[in-house]
Amino acid sequence: MLDMGQSGDSIAERVRTRVRREGIDLGGDRVAAERLVRDELRRDAESSYRGARAVVADEDVAAREALAVLTGFGAIQPFLDDPEIEEIWLNGPSRVFVARNGVSELTDTVLTEEAVRDLIERLLASTGRRVDHSSPFVDASLPDGSRLHVAIPDVTRRHPAINIRKFSRRVRSLANLVSLGSLTPRAAEFLRDSVRAGDSIVVSGGTQSGKTTLLSALLGAARSGERIVTVEETFELDLPGQDVVGLQGRQPSLEGTGEITLRRLVKEALRMRPDRLVVGEVREGEALDLLIAMNSGLPGASSVHANSARDALVKLCTLPLLAGRNIDADFVRPTVAASVDVVVHCVIDADGRRRVSEIIAPTGSGRDGAIEASTVFETRGGSLTETGWSPASDRGRNR
Repeated sequence: MLDMGQSGDSIAERVRTRVRREGIDLGGDRVAAERLVRDELRRDAESSYRGARAVVADEDVAAREALAVLTGFGAIQPFLDDPEIEEIWLNGPSRVFVARNGVSELTDTVLTEEAVRDLIERLLASTGRRVDHSSPFVDASLPDGSRLHVAIPDVTRRHPAINIRKFSRRVRSLANLVSLGSLTPRAAEFLRDSVRAGDSIVVSGGTQSGKTTLLSALLGAARSGERIVTVEETFELDLPGQDVVGLQGRQPSLEGTGEITLRRLVKEALRMRPDRLVVGEVREGEALDLLIAMNSGLPGASSVHANSARDALVKLCTLPLLAGRNIDADFVRPTVAASVDVVVHCVIDADGRRRVSEIIAPTGSGRDGAIEASTVFETRGGSLTETGWSPASDRGRNR
């Protein structure tokens, strides 16, 4: 692993010096960068014969590390290239963590504070977003679809905090989830039928429980020709080969202008002839706009943080109240009951395994301020099992 503290004498630094001196524009050109790196390695080899420079132990490793600095993301590039690593985060220059299969580990990677600042600049360079004292948080999508979050002091205690949730193309369908053991074939069949019947589906779960992955897989089961419009804070949903329009929010400018909220995007999405409206995750008042759209007969889908499927229904009754003082709970509850057809709950086990733990179907009615729902699948003896109950044939199946 490249020790960024030694970058002043590194091959990458010598290439940068040559680039500045000769006015070469690499512009992310990996081929040109590789040629310059190999030139420096040859010079190293010649110097080592004369005793002027130490011998490079492994030229291929040295070349990869230099290229990672020049055209990639430096010391964390090997983690980004490793398909087994699903998330990377930095709590400080010497506290670099990765997660494999839901289990985290501290790496031996060490950066300098300058290298961390340079890493943030490189990560944000392609996103069009910024982070500074006036806006100390940033959410963005990297070119490969990975999600980036950065927070800087004085919001953080001392060092910037960087989190990269890698974009995975390994799971694209319900069949993939079945093969991974996250879903049973019968549950996958039920969910596939629900999507194709035009049901409105909510995916619930905790952080890193696989909500976005499941939501993408569900939408991948949509009928051929169905037009889907997605609304997200940062692009995460992956729906290749479908009629999809993706909309992403925007942070305000330095002057506090130009912000585009999820509520605004939902309203714009409704003007785009959607057959299904998807909000990647509801956290605030956008839940009201989504519910109203679904209540008008437009199939919808979303994810929400919750501890159980029934807790998700409770939360969906609460979030719309954040849209304004004139929103009444007596309006929201029956709207949720009539609009949501299926709730799928995801969990992540202690060993990092992600799975669906329950599937419920609201009955369309409520009692004592709560929405009634029947359990279609539940976890028994560690496996997802049918309860024998199925939604009524006339509820949400004939749209």
